[in-house]
Amino acid sequence: MVLPFLLPFLLPAVVDASLPLVDFDRMGTVGLAGAFAGLDLFQNQSVAFDPTTSSLFARASDGSLTRIASSNSGGRISAGCALDDAFYLAGSFSSIAGTPAANVASYNPSSGAFAALGSNGPNGAIDSVFCDTKNSKVWVGGAFTSPGTSVAVWDPKAASWAAPPFKGLDAAQGRVLSITSNSSDSSLFFAGSFITSFSGSGNGTTVLNGSSNPNVPASAGGTPFSQSLVPIFVPPSAILQPSASSSDFGNVSAILCPPGPDGPKTSWFGTDGTGSVVTINTHRFNTVNGLRLGNTFQPNHGTTGFSVTTLPDNAVQTLTYVDPATKQNKTCSDPCPLGTDPSVLYQDFMFGNVKSITGVQVKLSAFTGSGPGLHILQLLSAGAFASALAEENGPSCFAPVSSNTSFTGTWQPKTAGTDIAGTVQSVLVSEVKVGTSFLDGPTFTWIPYVSAAGDYTINMLIPGCTNFQDCDARTDVAVTLFPGNGLDPFVTDPISQRNKEDAVIELYKGPILPTSPTFVTTIKMTLAKKPTGQGSNGQWELVADRIQLVLNSVNATSGGSGGNGSSTTGATRQGFGFFEWPLSSTSTVDGTATLANSTETALDTIAFDMFNAIGGPSALTSSATTAIAAVAHHPSSIVFLGGNFTLSSGSAASSGNIVSFKGGVLGTLPQNGLNGPVTSMVLDGDILFVGGSFTDTKTASNSGLHGIASYNTQTNQWSALAGGVNGQVSSLSLVDGQLQVAGSFSGLLTPTGAVGSNAAGFAAWNVASGAWVNAGGFVVGSMTLVTNGTSKGSQFVAGNVAAAQKFGAAGMVLLQNSGSDVPSVAPLGVALEADVSPGANQKGTATKRRRSHNIPRAVEWLSRAKFPTIFARQTTLAPLPAALPAPAPAVLAGAFWTNHSAEVAVIGGNFSFLPSGASAESQGVALYDPKTGASLGLNGAQINGTVRALLVERDTLYVGGEFTITGMNANGFAIYDLAKQQWDTETIQALQGAAGAPVVVRSITVSSSKANTVIVAGSFSQAGSLPCQAVCTLDLNSKQWNALGSGIRGEISSVAYAGNNQDSLIASGSIALSDNTAANVVQFAFANNTWASVGKGSDIPGPVTAVEVNAGNASSIFAAGRSSDGSTSFLSFWDGVSWAALSSTLESNSTVAQLTMVPLQDTHTANSVIQSDRMLMISGSLAGSSFGNASSALYDGQTFFPYIVSTDSTGSSGTVSSLFRSFSTFSFAQHKFLATGIVILISIAIAAGVVFLLSLIGILWTLFSRRDDKLNKFDAAEEEDDDSTHHRPSSLLEHINAATRTTIMGSSPFAFTTKEDKQPDTRSHTPEQDPFAPDASNYMRAETPSDAIGGMLTEENSRPAQARYSFDGTGDGELPLSAGSAVEVLDDRDPAWWYARDVKTGREGVVPAAYLF
Repeated sequence: MVLPFLLPFLLPAVVDASLPLVDFDRMGTVGLAGAFAGLDLFQNQSVAFDPTTSSLFARASDGSLTRIASSNSGGRISAGCALDDAFYLAGSFSSIAGTPAANVASYNPSSGAFAALGSNGPNGAIDSVFCDTKNSKVWVGGAFTSPGTSVAVWDPKAASWAAPPFKGLDAAQGRVLSITSNSSDSSLFFAGSFITSFSGSGNGTTVLNGSSNPNVPASAGGTPFSQSLVPIFVPPSAILQPSASSSDFGNVSAILCPPGPDGPKTSWFGTDGTGSVVTINTHRFNTVNGLRLGNTFQPNHGTTGFSVTTLPDNAVQTLTYVDPATKQNKTCSDPCPLGTDPSVLYQDFMFGNVKSITGVQVKLSAFTGSGPGLHILQLLSAGAFASALAEENGPSCFAPVSSNTSFTGTWQPKTAGTDIAGTVQSVLVSEVKVGTSFLDGPTFTWIPYVSAAGDYTINMLIPGCTNFQDCDARTDVAVTLFPGNGLDPFVTDPISQRNKEDAVIELYKGPILPTSPTFVTTIKMTLAKKPTGQGSNGQWELVADRIQLVLNSVNATSGGSGGNGSSTTGATRQGFGFFEWPLSSTSTVDGTATLANSTETALDTIAFDMFNAIGGPSALTSSATTAIAAVAHHPSSIVFLGGNFTLSSGSAASSGNIVSFKGGVLGTLPQNGLNGPVTSMVLDGDILFVGGSFTDTKTASNSGLHGIASYNTQTNQWSALAGGVNGQVSSLSLVDGQLQVAGSFSGLLTPTGAVGSNAAGFAAWNVASGAWVNAGGFVVGSMTLVTNGTSKGSQFVAGNVAAAQKFGAAGMVLLQNSGSDVPSVAPLGVALEADVSPGANQKGTATKRRRSHNIPRAVEWLSRAKFPTIFARQTTLAPLPAALPAPAPAVLAGAFWTNHSAEVAVIGGNFSFLPSGASAESQGVALYDPKTGASLGLNGAQINGTVRALLVERDTLYVGGEFTITGMNANGFAIYDLAKQQWDTETIQALQGAAGAPVVVRSITVSSSKANTVIVAGSFSQAGSLPCQAVCTLDLNSKQWNALGSGIRGEISSVAYAGNNQDSLIASGSIALSDNTAANVVQFAFANNTWASVGKGSDIPGPVTAVEVNAGNASSIFAAGRSSDGSTSFLSFWDGVSWAALSSTLESNSTVAQLTMVPLQDTHTANSVIQSDRMLMISGSLAGSSFGNASSALYDGQTFFPYIVSTDSTGSSGTVSSLFRSFSTFSFAQHKFLATGIVILISIAIAAGVVFLLSLIGILWTLFSRRDDKLNKFDAAEEEDDDSTHHRPSSLLEHINAATRTTIMGSSPFAFTTKEDKQPDTRSHTPEQDPFAPDASNYMRAETPSDAIGGMLTEENSRPAQARYSFDGTGDGELPLSAGSAVEVLDDRDPAWWYARDVKTGREGVVPAAYLF
């Protein structure tokens, strides 16, 4: 069933299924203005929206919306994602587009077909969908029990459903609201209202798959920390061989990593009877945390005291160790004790802090028996390490594998000396061409061996460029680090390698998992995305040195029992609302039961902390609304969680609805988060956009956070998006630098909190400019989803829609030809607002919402007006019909201004807006650059009222309407200097209405037959003290008002012109002549300064609201209006003899705001009313018996063609007020084109003729120059005056240009072609602007006289110029100019006359060269 208010949108079929092809390009730049929020070209089909269904739209890259389908009544589309060529949509519905589908379906954009997904899909509502592009799977989450609990997986290839590997998630509400991936797309985050359980320690400590190295033999002399440190590989050549007393115990290198227990060939004895010194020197710097010493317990040998001196600083170190007997930490220096208990395999002696050294000297100063000896001697690293050089990645003792590397591209070794004698630096370098993309550059990956899980700091060592003498070649790199299964990768970009001295760059700090057969930590270096530096000889150099892992702490729960630390099993730990699942996991577990802690990841701590902070099980019942609804993962590892919750304890206590997780703990965002639920989040770099139903932070600080907010992760600050929206936000999406916002709201809020632009459920925010922009399409409804589509830039939008149009536009669109049968539509890019506040220079109270101004009609005030006695006997005139409603924001008038080389649209109406880069709003008039989307307001005081008419003449803007301006003597009319950007404050007497009636200016025009004069018409009685009812002229030189002839009385609604030089003004409205003759269409002749009625006034049924003269032909006039009693609408035609009512299907409630003739690209059947190459466009609020409702229709003299349909912000029918264009004149004639080959042949013939003519002239010139001097009497000075303007064009090229068009086109280049029917085109002799239809592929187009002969003449670039003086241009082929007008010089080879084009009008002709500069 269709609701009653939707009936206006049911459009019955009309006569012709295709739209007429209007040639908008021939009129220049064309704008369409009105009171609408959305519009579309008329579609020959019925479109009904039922808001009880959920409708799906495709959103194109230009933002336009196309309805695809709707669900069953009561259905809801909540989520969607794209995989390959299909879009998967889900929610709560039983059918989509009539196709039965239970809660989820697929849509193929290519075929337009919907399909259900199998027969055993989820048996309940779906709230979230995630498309796993790597594995070609579709994950869905919601509230269902089959095929998995709250989570299910669809395999498109197998066309089957399955439960997830973890079976599902339940408890609390048992609902999954969000499925997203981590920043590396390696894991999925599930969020919602559910509870997870993990087995583990009762104190909540998480053990990441073990602690210290299980390969290290147990010893009471070590700790879990020291046993987790990987020993540094020391080659045998790096240890100096001291003297020994036994050959079986004489190899000191054997103690670096003994191949067996204490004994021959595995232990070493020093020389008997004296101490010994063992020296290790690698001649390269290593990061060392301490030493491991194992005593020998062979007879008569052993060490009891020693000291350690580090190299190259030769400093005796103070060491820390654990006493194996007492388990107490102790320190020592010289000597340090080494135990003699055979049960203690070794002791670990630690430096006070990590040291960068090349080696050590171990002085064995005390011993037992005959002499000292050792079984183990190792340098302990800071944690783990990996070198770019393979020879430095030898096997570490007790390590099953060595550190390793891999690379792509070419890497070469490079060595440099150091300040330490005998010590060198060796690295690998790779050269790459400057400008190479990071995708194509070399890569280097370190794979360090990590012995135990723990908290590490990972550093990259970058050698200084000074020693390597390569500073100019260095650039920036990026590093991606993978710390472990289930742990998120970290990306650092950029990292500069142009440091002059050695540098240590921290890459990461956090948990690292140990190396295992299934996992290794990797650190991958690539060229930065945006590398800097000029390079050397066109090459950048990348440097690979060492990676250092510094162990900060271990996750062991016990120590002293050897290297095999282990965890204890305690109470089950519970988590709420968050669960991470690595996509690479092959485990099969049950998420609805207790999970083993081996499946736990580091980020599952989020769930444990949230469970406790919310209040545990008592706060998480099935009826509680507490939930996590959205998750966003920043590449820096910060996880943001939004939803409906309040935390009462823990590290983020007092937080509301949004928190962060960083460094292993929950964190509070500024002002404790937000004061209402969060439903959606999306990251754009370091900016987090948050949507929901909140109005401020939890601790009130920013009242602009209505429904939408942004959070800067770097500055830790909230920011408003203007004033937000006036409702709830349900979904957010980012594409092409714009944030799309969908939800249940009707408008955008200004920073002051007032309702600004209308936006019923869908809006767009430009991230770069920081402003709301046109969303492209238009909907009225409660939108639930916006998400990216199957192709770049495309999106899908869904919701409960009451009305929609393809294009969203706040009162104005630009129209131009396209390659299809419908024109290209470019909506206004400025977000016009309904709310109006005073400008910076305006005083008084703001009008919160402008409304249509109801003007007292003439019948109310004419009886009180005082006019000359000539009006003594007045008949009562019917009032003008009420103007079309124009609730803000509405655009009612437009014009174009050429600002230097840029064409700017000037629009006026009833609106306010925030200009680009401004902080204060502007009102009533906007300057809009269609190319950049930038907008400007008028400087100074702002218009208080409604603008209904605009005129741009050169750099002057004339503004008319129903308004005043604070501080100015303006009443319905004002002048603004566009070049100086200021109001013209010269004293111009204000217009006045009679007896206090308001002034309404509806028309501001100029006539080419009356120079320096502006004609103003509307509803007023006088200008200053001058009586000039309804129409006055303003002399631009004297700035004085003048009456037109003897004047008229009444009100004027519309003005047009007739005659070759616009020598007749045609006015319409509710009018009587000075002799009291009622005539609602009148004509004023400028030649004799007289008014006359056009036909009999009685032949027109009532006041006329719009009039149009067909191509200046005074015998072809159209008038539209309403009958005197207001009961019917009419359209009449004047054929030069009488008025005739046209066969109109317009119904009585139609109101016509404008009539205008438009050219066609094709033709229709000619008739006696309208020629075949044009149509009459009728705009306003139209209701027709043959087409329903429309805002614009085309009329060919016989048939109406509905053309534009529009909608206002509430979903009701909109209105179109005017079509405006940049060309003041144009030709309707459709010229036929010769084939390219024929044109070439003609051009060759012309060229040959030119050569012959030039030769002939040369011969004649020679003959005449030889004549007797008596025959050559002339003024030589005058002959040499090449700049004289008295000469006609002396260059033959101008005559060729003029003649060529005649040759090719068959007509004079400076006159309009006669129309093909009996009615002549009497439009003025203005050269054509763009008189040709689009090119066919086999034809050549000649746009202007200068284009007609193509490349025959020598190519010269045109150049801009300006007119120094005015030039009447009355001669054949001449171009009339006004002083100061901009022109384009096309040919300046003749010294006296130049061929030029008027930039504003497009007309071409010759002008005196001296008149231009």
